Amino acid sequence: MTARRLTATALSLLSLLALTSCTGKEAREQPQGADPPRIVVASGQDVTGNNGIRQQLIDAWNAKEGEHGYRARLVELPGSADQQRSQLLGALQSGGAEYDVVNLDVTWIPEFADAGLIRPLTGAAVKSPDDIIPSVDRTSFWDGERYAVPFNSDVGLLYYRKDHLRDVGTSRTELGGGVTWDDLRELIDAVNDRPKPKGYKDGWTTQLAAYEGRTVNAIEAFASAVPDFALTDQDGRYTADEAQLTAGVTELRERTASPYMLGEASGSREAESLSAFAEGRTTFLRHWPYVYPALYERFKGDLGVTRLPGKAVLGGQNLAVTSSTSEQRAAKAAELIAFLTDPDSERCLLRAGFAATRTSAYQAPGSADATECRHAAAYSESASASPTGESAELKAPDRLANGVSYSRHILLPALSEAVQRPRTPLYGAVTQTLITELDALYGPRPAGAARPGDAQVAKSLDEALSKVLPG
Repeated sequence: MTARRLTATALSLLSLLALTSCTGKEAREQPQGADPPRIVVASGQDVTGNNGIRQQLIDAWNAKEGEHGYRARLVELPGSADQQRSQLLGALQSGGAEYDVVNLDVTWIPEFADAGLIRPLTGAAVKSPDDIIPSVDRTSFWDGERYAVPFNSDVGLLYYRKDHLRDVGTSRTELGGGVTWDDLRELIDAVNDRPKPKGYKDGWTTQLAAYEGRTVNAIEAFASAVPDFALTDQDGRYTADEAQLTAGVTELRERTASPYMLGEASGSREAESLSAFAEGRTTFLRHWPYVYPALYERFKGDLGVTRLPGKAVLGGQNLAVTSSTSEQRAAKAAELIAFLTDPDSERCLLRAGFAATRTSAYQAPGSADATECRHAAAYSESASASPTGESAELKAPDRLANGVSYSRHILLPALSEAVQRPRTPLYGAVTQTLITELDALYGPRPAGAARPGDAQVAKSLDEALSKVLPG
């Protein structure tokens, strides 16, 4: 994709999601000497920004130092998710890593567990496991054992511009959870057939560049096209076939065809797709929950959000204890994980913009199980600035039109019914295979060259996956 200059509007929006540049290892160093022993937590950067919610939860643990005798230090790893994975693998395999706890993408758990880099966890690491959303909790296990505890989850959502739909006179400006891809195409046709909103180009955008976003979009299409679709079984063996892959490729091609999808989406990642939507070049956007506060801050009541049509992929990060840490430190690390993932912490994460992993975090205000976030005062219910539930920190309401709750009626059901990416220690090879083979749909082509048909793409993909995966 050719580089382009972001507009001031897009840069302003993206700045709301900007990550601090001073949260790395050096920024967390403290004088040694008589300091209490430390638990070092390695994580990717926090999308909630400077002094984000993860650091605030670490600070809350440190405030209880008198109870457990340890302090925790957060080390934020730079770079993309793939680069962070490589850094963690290299550090833990070398035996020289100082990390006691690692915050792993849900797709990495089988790989790190199979390689012996993280250790099985006892019940001390997780409070009230029955409260964790079942689909989310399944990402913590490998080979029948728990290796992690869900920290924050993630799932694809559909964002849309109500003002675009209203300006072209469509009958639907509030989209419920039952919206389908046919509904979406019908709405896009309505926008395309009438005087277009300023700056508008095409109906929707997503993330199809040659990275993990392409894999996510592919799995969502495949799972939507084939009931109970799975590339692998619970043991990581290859289970798909050419006919299933053909149906999946056909679905993926149809939902990303012109004039529905923005052409540049084939080279877009999260930032580029967010920018295109923010600038009004599309009416619809497939993205993650963390952008909701920033998008609402930009568009207020003109922003809509609902569940993604068809199947949505489950994302998120889980906390695990490294195998290289001592037994004594591992016990304290488990206590820290239990604190960071307890019901109160999950309410704090939800209010900060993450998808919480516990059902109790989604209880209606005032219900018996709903209490405010106590671990991080900035995200407590007492910080709410208006009767709509809009928070001074979040700048986005939970209460939507027609009594719909964003968290309880959209986010929680989406998480509960989300599909997983392949569960295998070889996930890195699998996702790279998907990205490479689907370049036939989205990569550059010689002038005048036709793209291969769906069956041809599926056949090549089936052969490539059969070489990568056992079974």
